[in-house]
Amino acid sequence: MSQYCIVTNAVSSQEEAEKIASVLVSQELAACVQMMPIQSCYLWKGKMINEAEVLLLIKTRGDLYQEVEAAILKSHSYEIPEIIQIPIEKGLDRYLNWMDVSTK
Repeated sequence: MSQYCIVTNAVSSQEEAEKIASVLVSQELAACVQMMPIQSCYLWKGKMINEAEVLLLIKTRGDLYQEVEAAILKSHSYEIPEIIQIPIEKGLDRYLNWMDVSTK
């Protein structure tokens, strides 16, 4: 397991994105959460969906993944939310050190 990771999570609105980001950062589960408007196209229950979402890029440590996932699930409005962990293989040492200091 990589020591650091980015967890991606798509939500239905800016309000929901801000709520989840605030929970993760205030509980020191994430050092930073970036929120970007996106357009998503996918099949859901046999129906083609094309809608606006907000993508969260959650910067955290790999050992906090389970807690991050649990915190997202408590607040998420989707039946099956996207929660994907992407390992960070390399990064600026000072940034990675800041991630350590900013998370529990």
